[in-house]
Amino acid sequence: DLPETVASSADNKTPVAIPQPPLTEDTLPATDSAGVATPVAPITTGHAEIDKNPLWTPVIEELKAYGMEGNVSEMSLWWIFISGFIGGIIALLTPCVWPMIPMTVSFFLKRNAASRKKAVSQAIVYGVAIIAIYLALGLLITAIFGASALNNLATSAVFNLIFFALLVLFAISFFGGFDLVLPASWTNKMDSKAESASGTLSIFFMAFTLVLVSFSCTGPIIGTLLVEAATWGNILSPTIGMFGFALALAIPFALFAIFPSWLQTMPKSGGWLNAVKIVLGFLELAFALKFLSVADLAYGWGILDREVFLVLWIVIFALLGMYLLGKLKFPHDSEVEHVSIPRLFLAIFSFAFAIYLVPGLWGAPLKAISAFSPPMYTQDFSLYDGEVRPKYTDYESGMAYAKQVGKPALLDFSGYGCVNCRKMEASVWTDPRVKNIIDNEYVLITLVVDDKTRLPEVIEVEENGRITRLKTVGDKWSYLQRHKFGANAQPYYIALDNEGKPVGPSYAYDENVEKYIEFLQTGLKNYKKTIEPA
Repeated sequence: DLPETVASSADNKTPVAIPQPPLTEDTLPATDSAGVATPVAPITTGHAEIDKNPLWTPVIEELKAYGMEGNVSEMSLWWIFISGFIGGIIALLTPCVWPMIPMTVSFFLKRNAASRKKAVSQAIVYGVAIIAIYLALGLLITAIFGASALNNLATSAVFNLIFFALLVLFAISFFGGFDLVLPASWTNKMDSKAESASGTLSIFFMAFTLVLVSFSCTGPIIGTLLVEAATWGNILSPTIGMFGFALALAIPFALFAIFPSWLQTMPKSGGWLNAVKIVLGFLELAFALKFLSVADLAYGWGILDREVFLVLWIVIFALLGMYLLGKLKFPHDSEVEHVSIPRLFLAIFSFAFAIYLVPGLWGAPLKAISAFSPPMYTQDFSLYDGEVRPKYTDYESGMAYAKQVGKPALLDFSGYGCVNCRKMEASVWTDPRVKNIIDNEYVLITLVVDDKTRLPEVIEVEENGRITRLKTVGDKWSYLQRHKFGANAQPYYIALDNEGKPVGPSYAYDENVEKYIEFLQTGLKNYKKTIEPA
């Protein structure tokens, strides 16, 4: 049977079935200069056609029999927590927070000089109050946006451009261009509340005052963390991230109250605190490019391909190295009379990282930054041939070809804004054994769920008792993943036979190469059973 593509007739209303020629190796989708398959015009099936098409029949029960992979990766939430905790540690080293530690702890010790136990308990309550305030912020973000909206943030061009602009502004703030300061009336009000209140309530207001006073330093870090957490698309992400951040920020206040002698060992405030801000400014600038890249990929603008991205990062980290060596000066910087040992080692790391990026201009995979850089196929010139490239980017066309050549299909639900997808492509697919199996034994069909290419016609489908309008190619593939497989997280891999039935369990994010090979081999073995004569 010839696969059919549904096009629109002249009145742009009546679907017309257009027979397609037989699919052969010579009629694979057109490829760009990097050799990757360009998107095939999607088959515009409406709700009725989807219901009739066996390739769209849900297979959730079959997947459960194999042992269905969960949608939410625990490792993802752990990573968000760790990122938040690291962000909190970095915030401690800023000029707005570091000097507050001895001042606050000394206040509690002097306030309760007769009872050290009470001083320690109040310092612990102070730390818990800090955690509660930041947790409330995370919950507020979740309540405002909701789970589905958080997921949309990952690929919305508008939001990604806003995130890009915000991070650039944060970087300029860290460089000393201006200070992010909340209205003084807010701080004064919290301060007066802390003085007038008593007991635990006064400690809470003191913690709130710290949050407000330190905002000029912690604001950019919190903003970056919330932006990154939001793009993971998990409803728990902002709360988990804020908990990690607040925990790291609160622990020192409790520890120094319990062990006040440690205060004597703390490094004194000085120019090094401003240097921390400048370093963070460079990192914010580099990180901002990731969000511009996501918007660029989702809408196909082509303004930030891999080479341009890498050149900008090389320049940023080279300038960071020069700053650490005292060759660049920013407002509020102290004179660098000599390069300290920490500065020297950081400069070495920064220059080494910049040099590490250089081979990427000629196509080197650069696995260390694969989660941030644009995909390899955006590269105009590449000497690297170890990349796995999809044969098809359209589900129906790819399945028709797989049936014709007698191979199982490997569905890869991916996303332009999917960090873990890039990690899998760089860490797992580049393994020669994995590449050999995918290239020779499967027909790889990559379906990008955040592709913003408009469908010829809007498709209306019923989902959970409501009508859902599928306007873009990405909407269609996202609905396919939910409707057929009962999943909505990426990356998501599933091996199918030629009737669209799974021949093994699904596979989510896990960089264990041996497990991925086992997943592929299981699919092959079960597929061969389906084509053996009875």
